[in-house]
Amino acid sequence: MTTGTAARQTLYPRRYYRTSRAKMLSHAVPAAILVSGLLPVLVGAERLTSLLALEIGVGACYLALMVREFGHLRHPTPHHEPIAWLELAGASILALEGYHIWHRHHEQALATGRATFHVLPWLYFGVAVVYVGLAFGMSHLLNRRYLHLHPTGFGGRLQLLGQPFHFDWAQVRTVEPVGQADVLVHSLAGGPPRRLSFEHLHGGAAHRDRLLAHAQEAVPAPSAAS
Repeated sequence: MTTGTAARQTLYPRRYYRTSRAKMLSHAVPAAILVSGLLPVLVGAERLTSLLALEIGVGACYLALMVREFGHLRHPTPHHEPIAWLELAGASILALEGYHIWHRHHEQALATGRATFHVLPWLYFGVAVVYVGLAFGMSHLLNRRYLHLHPTGFGGRLQLLGQPFHFDWAQVRTVEPVGQADVLVHSLAGGPPRRLSFEHLHGGAAHRDRLLAHAQEAVPAPSAAS
């Protein structure tokens, strides 16, 4: 890493893979809803309609995205996409199945002249909205933790809800390693040093070492008289 190169890298929590696997398990719910929605067609109790054909198409995409997500979880370096397509596909399944149930009961009400209210379609719609929020908001949450190394200094945010920090080399006297994955940033203005801990992050020690290497190129080692 040279001081002439700017690099902003997303940092992931140490339990990223564990929480990602738990999130994958939650996708068993849309998958089960998909199967239950298509079961009447498979047993011949309901004819295939354009709506059900659309559900089958979305379901096939959903299964392909699940396989792709498992491949991502086997990758040694965490990464994510701007849009969580698996969550978006799950939202589509929930919304389609919710509409399917609502439409079925609506036709029954027209045939019998007796209107009824059913909670399940609206529950599916509500969960679908949550999935859409996750699909477009998850990337923003993951990108909140980052380390930015640039020619004039460094900055970042190490906690999801923490405040960002920024140091210019003109402010820094030394960057000192502490423990397995922490640093102390000593300011030329004096005062207590700022402790930055990477311990709770995935590959925290490696990120700490990148910061130290970046600082060693830019900040001269203190002399014995200092």
